[in-house]
Amino acid sequence: MAKREDIRNIAIIAHVDHGKTTLVNELLKQSDTLDNRVELGDRAMDTNEIEKERGITILSKNTAVKIGDKQINILDTPGHADFGGEVERIMGMVDGVLLVVDAFEGTMPQTRFVLKKAFEQDLTPIVVVNKIDRPGARPQEVVDEVLDLFIELGADEEQLEFPVIFASAMNGTSSLDPDIATQEHTMAPIFDAVFKTIPAPEDNSDEPLQFQVALLDYNDFVGRIGIGRVFRGKIKIGDNVTVLKLDGKKQNFRVTKLFGFIGIDRVEMEEAQAGDLIAISGMEDITVGETVTDTAHPDALPVLHIDEPTLQMTFRQNDSPFAGREGKFVTARQIEDRLMRQLHTDVSLRVDQTDQAGAWLVSGRGELHLSILIETMRREGFELQASRPEVIYRDIDGVTSEPFEEVLIDTPDEYTGSVIDSLSQRKGEMVNMESVGNGQTRLTFLAPSRGLIGYATEFLSMTRGYGIYNHTYAQYKAVIRNWTPGRHNGALVSITQGPTTNYAIMGVEDRGTMFVGAGVEVYEGMIVGMNSRDNDISVNVTKMKPQSNVRSSNKDQTASIKTPRTMTLEDSMEFLNDDEYVEVTPENVRIRKQILVTAEREKAAKRRKASQTD
Repeated sequence: MAKREDIRNIAIIAHVDHGKTTLVNELLKQSDTLDNRVELGDRAMDTNEIEKERGITILSKNTAVKIGDKQINILDTPGHADFGGEVERIMGMVDGVLLVVDAFEGTMPQTRFVLKKAFEQDLTPIVVVNKIDRPGARPQEVVDEVLDLFIELGADEEQLEFPVIFASAMNGTSSLDPDIATQEHTMAPIFDAVFKTIPAPEDNSDEPLQFQVALLDYNDFVGRIGIGRVFRGKIKIGDNVTVLKLDGKKQNFRVTKLFGFIGIDRVEMEEAQAGDLIAISGMEDITVGETVTDTAHPDALPVLHIDEPTLQMTFRQNDSPFAGREGKFVTARQIEDRLMRQLHTDVSLRVDQTDQAGAWLVSGRGELHLSILIETMRREGFELQASRPEVIYRDIDGVTSEPFEEVLIDTPDEYTGSVIDSLSQRKGEMVNMESVGNGQTRLTFLAPSRGLIGYATEFLSMTRGYGIYNHTYAQYKAVIRNWTPGRHNGALVSITQGPTTNYAIMGVEDRGTMFVGAGVEVYEGMIVGMNSRDNDISVNVTKMKPQSNVRSSNKDQTASIKTPRTMTLEDSMEFLNDDEYVEVTPENVRIRKQILVTAEREKAAKRRKASQTD
């Protein structure tokens, strides 16, 4: 069969922060794609504000670089396990992968996770050892690690003959030699390897159309947009085509717009053919996995796998005493519309009505998946409340099962004992332990997802910030009985409303860790700190110092309070207990009790205690 030698389709895969988005930037800069006047910022592919801040890719992106009259279509994939479903679907759209590995860190859990998906699709790999200029870089050892990983994941002989390029994406240099002195300011070795190694797509444009949707986009003008690959035939604007739905039904529609990808732009096209990666609009409810075919030859492609959610939270309309002060969108209808809009593009998300007004059960792939949705809504001007994240249990062959994750930890040797102890308390089972030199140990665990909620913060303080913690979904296993994870400390809960005072906080701060400083507006039932013991304490943090006309002999007016702990959205989600909410507004993240009035809350606690002892 003839091949389309003018194009190649590849995905870039890597662990979080190994530099793949920076590398794509450099490939764009050093190709014949961009007009000389176009200024590319850092990591141009990370278009979302949160992606730029956190340095992670959340959504897969398409781009294409031109080399003379040839074109490389590149899909930049998310590196985090919560977005693994995207990675898997992308693998079906390409013929090869560019694996980017940090020259110092080597192979990491996400590298393994994403590579496994690539080998399942029988894709051809090219390895780029990035950050070759990093202090402590060990390029040769990293290549050996990659080879070991390939063998372990069952790569065939052809895949084991992978080309290796050594690069510094940050500096825009690369070479075929690990010696840093051979680095040159060019990406030519990568471009050459792609055209030489990655198979060209088959040119079966004269056969009936088959196009499969692998990703979704949405805009208000054209509605839902299906992104995918033309596997067979041709498609052009004005064509009448048939969509084979996931439920077996057929729907006919007319193609109103086709888009291709050049550089970082989406460009309108008249026609696309076998091998092209395109976006298509004109059908309102098209979804991932559906096949667009020739009306006379409706042949469906195999259905794509979509990862099921493993974690859920209840989102609610904000009903705190400060509700409506800061947000533009505060009503239940506005929140519901926004969640429904998210479903247009996020196929791993589920939103279900609950039996309470103004509350929805939102299920996602993990803490990061859900916290990014909340953070995005907050920045758009929404106010809402969310409950503690809970894992989703499933019945598998009559056994109640819960999700488990593979945890990979790199830690300085002196903290190894504490880490092992902390994970065993969270029911983690150690699978492997090895010394990786430089006073570092690598630990691998299998742990229940519910035990890992809130672990990141504990881990960072335990290793003084020097440890690296990664986890990726592994499997569902039988539920661990008679065990309830959660925080062991009680909360310091405000009993008054008003601005906090220095004087009041000084009287309370010995009880634990404060989350608020002086001059902060609080309300009754709001959590202002963490108790050093396991019970909740009601505290007054708005009390004023009694005034008298006697001058104090000790200068207590100069006494200062400790700096409060700043609680981010993730910290707050991890801190929550079952009877608490995180209140999220454009300006603030607060933690509160579900029952705000102190007397009512104490009555409810007594009733709960009584029912447990019965």
